[in-house]
Amino acid sequence: MDAAMHRYLPWVVALAFFMQTLDTTILNTALPGMARDLGENPLRMQSAVVAYLLTVAMLIPASGWLADRFGTRSVFLWAIGLFSFGSLMCAISPSLQILVLARVLQGMGGALLVPVGRLVVLRSFPKDEFLKVMTFITLPGLVGPLLGPTLGGVLTQFASWHWIFLINLPVGLVGAVACRRYMPQLKAAGRQRFDWSGYVLFSLGLMLLSLALQGFGEHVVSMAICLVMLVAGVACMMTYWLHASRSEAPLFSPALFAVPTFRIGLLGNVFARLGSGATPFLTPLFLQVGLGFSPSEAGLSMIPSVLGAMFTKTLAIRLIRWGGYRRVLIVNTLLLGVLIASFSLIPRDVGHVWLAIHLGVFGMVNSMQFTAMNTLTLGDLDERTASGGNSLLAVVMQLSMSLGVATSSAFLLLFSEGVSRTDGAAMVPAFHATYLALGVMAALAAFIFHQLRLDEGAKKETAESRMSES
Repeated sequence: MDAAMHRYLPWVVALAFFMQTLDTTILNTALPGMARDLGENPLRMQSAVVAYLLTVAMLIPASGWLADRFGTRSVFLWAIGLFSFGSLMCAISPSLQILVLARVLQGMGGALLVPVGRLVVLRSFPKDEFLKVMTFITLPGLVGPLLGPTLGGVLTQFASWHWIFLINLPVGLVGAVACRRYMPQLKAAGRQRFDWSGYVLFSLGLMLLSLALQGFGEHVVSMAICLVMLVAGVACMMTYWLHASRSEAPLFSPALFAVPTFRIGLLGNVFARLGSGATPFLTPLFLQVGLGFSPSEAGLSMIPSVLGAMFTKTLAIRLIRWGGYRRVLIVNTLLLGVLIASFSLIPRDVGHVWLAIHLGVFGMVNSMQFTAMNTLTLGDLDERTASGGNSLLAVVMQLSMSLGVATSSAFLLLFSEGVSRTDGAAMVPAFHATYLALGVMAALAAFIFHQLRLDEGAKKETAESRMSES
C-alpha cells in the first residue's frame, strides 16, 4: 500500500461510517412531516425505518464473502452507488410503499459500507496501528447521531423532508471518487466457499418473523397471514440450525453458542434493545405529535442523549473493570428499563431543561448498556469464532432494533385506538403507556444477565478492537 493510500484510506472509511450513522438517525425526526406529505398516519411510518434495518441485518452475513470474491474496492463502490441511488429514490418517492422499496435499496448499500470498510482497515494496517485507526474512523460514527436528529428537523421545517435524502448524493460522490483513488482492491487468495443454503434459510427466517410481528401490530394483513408467516419464519430458523449442525462451513457455527458469555450477551442484546432501540424512533414522534414540538425543536432536544452517550463511552470500560460484568449489566439494565418507563411521567408542558436532563441521563445509561453488552458478547471468542460471532452480533443488533421499532409502533397503535391522531393532548397517554411497556420489556433482560458468574468477563477489553459501539 503506497503512502497516499495509507494516509487517506481511513478518511474514506470514516466517510462511509458517517453516511451510514447519519442516515439511521436523520429520518426519525422527519417522519411526522413525511407522513403529512404522503397522506399517511405518522404512527404507521415505522415501515420506512424497519425496511432499512431489516435489509441491513439480512445482508451483513454476506458482506465479507462479497468483498473476498469481488474485491474490496469494487464492493465498496457498489455499496456507495446503491446507497446514493436509494437515497435519490427515497427523495422522489410519491407514496409510503415506494419509499419502503427505496429504503430497501438504500439498506443494501448501507449493509456493505461499514463491514467492508472495517475489513479493509483490518487487512491494510498492522496490528499495532489497527486500534488507533479504528478509533479515528469511528469518531464520525459518533458525530452522525449528534447531527442527524437536528439536521433532519431543521431540513424538514425550513426546506422539505426530501433534503434529508438528497444530502447523501454529494457525500456519496465524494466517497466514490476517493474510493477509486485510495481504496485497495483486496481479494481472498483462493475461491472462498459461502454457505448459500444456510444464508437463504437464515435470511428468509429473519424476514418472515419481522414481517409477521409488524403485521400483528399494523393490522394491514389478516391475522391468518401473520400466523402463517410467523410459523414459516420459525420453521426456516429451525431448519437453518439443523443445517448448520451438519454443514462443514456453516454461515454461523454452532460452536459460537458453546461460549457462555456469547450466548448470554446475544440473548440479552435482543431484549434490552427492544426497548432502547425503539427510543430513537419513538421519542421524536412523542415530542412532535404528543408534546407539539416543531421538527427543529424535536431534533435539538435529542442532542443531550447523544452527548451523554459520548461522555459515558470514555468511562464505560473502567466502570466494568471495577464492578464486573454481572453487577454492571444487572444494575444498568434495570436502570435502563426504569429510565425508559420514566418517559411516561413527562407531561405535555415539560420544560426544556428537565427534558434535556432526562434525555442526557438516558443517553449515558444506554451507552453503558451497549458497551457492556457488546464487549461481553465478543470478549471470549477466539480467532476461529471471532469473525462469525462479530457478524452474528451485528445481525442481532440490527434485527432487535427493527423489532423494537415495530413493537413500539404496535403498542402505540393499540393504546391510541379511538383517539384522534391530530389531538396531541389526547395522544400523550398512549405514548406514556408505550414507554411503560417498553421499559418493562427492557428490564426483563436483567434476568438474562443474572445468569453470568461473577468471574465471567475478565478479558472483555479485547473486544473493543473487534467492534465499535453501536
